[in-house]
Amino acid sequence: MDNTQVLEKLDEILVRLCHAGWKEREEIKAELHEAAVQAGAHPSIVGHLEDARKSMPLEARWEVDEVLEMLTPPETAEEEEVEEEEEEPEDPNKQLTMSDLDVVYDDPRGLVVYKSKKGERWFAAQPDPMTGQPRMFELGAPEVEQLKAQLAGSPYWVLGSGGAA
Repeated sequence: MDNTQVLEKLDEILVRLCHAGWKEREEIKAELHEAAVQAGAHPSIVGHLEDARKSMPLEARWEVDEVLEMLTPPETAEEEEVEEEEEEPEDPNKQLTMSDLDVVYDDPRGLVVYKSKKGERWFAAQPDPMTGQPRMFELGAPEVEQLKAQLAGSPYWVLGSGGAA
């Protein structure tokens, strides 16, 4: 069978699947799977089924989805490891946004201390005495320890943030 004959046979099965009642769908789905496997489950066949399913009724689409899942092998553990290795490690000194920070201390007089969600970077924001605008700066490890010691009994630590610990 050439590729056009295979696609025509698949289309015929898909039409029957669309018009079948729920009792007949399982048998037609098995027939669709068998026809796709016999054709070699080439990417062109998988692509044809993916395109055809878009215009089908929802329940028939689910059946085609199941056939597609059977035709495409799941990723192996080796492929997943390769993908994980390809991910670049995050730069610990990258530019952070406010969504990357959690508030750990919030004094209504102006001092706000933030901790990065990933890593151990600490930042403080306080009003500039000249302009009154908040100014943010990163704190080094010794400054963090000194700040924690100075503010140890303060009621302005945000509960559950882990800042005062």
